[in-house]
Amino acid sequence: MDEHRLGLHPILRRVWVPEGSQPIASVIQKYKWMWLYGFVHPESGETYWWIIPYVNTEIFNRVLADFASEYGLGSDKRVLLAIDQAGWHISNDLALPEGIDLIYLPAYSPELQPAERLWPLANEIVANSSPSSLDELEALLLLRCQELMKQHDLISGLPLFCHFPGGRSLEAS
Repeated sequence: MDEHRLGLHPILRRVWVPEGSQPIASVIQKYKWMWLYGFVHPESGETYWWIIPYVNTEIFNRVLADFASEYGLGSDKRVLLAIDQAGWHISNDLALPEGIDLIYLPAYSPELQPAERLWPLANEIVANSSPSSLDELEALLLLRCQELMKQHDLISGLPLFCHFPGGRSLEAS
């Protein structure tokens, strides 16, 4: 599980254009943001998303409670979430639902976070374009997240690392 900040500030990517043509990308420089929470099961590619206006402990508690409810977590069914050490993840006010156990990754180590590999896929819907408002961005993200929830084959394996449970070792490659 991880969170990703998206906003009206553009995400620019290289594009192919006919030789001699100039690529065009509309850009509106605005610094307004929203956040995307992404949960991923590394082996199956199953994802679960939340689009939220900001991040804090209260919202994180609500997201975790919803996640636990959605997947029927409890004493008989447990999930281990790998998360970073953001302030709202380690807060004393964190209300961890039954069935969720946390494993904290080392500070400043996004390369160890399996969910980090979701963000380029989520960004595709807004790459080289500029939504005019946060409402438009939210609508685009909603469509993209719904698409990604169906694309288990695309996502499975992306978040697997050789050091992560279920990951492929270098010797097995």
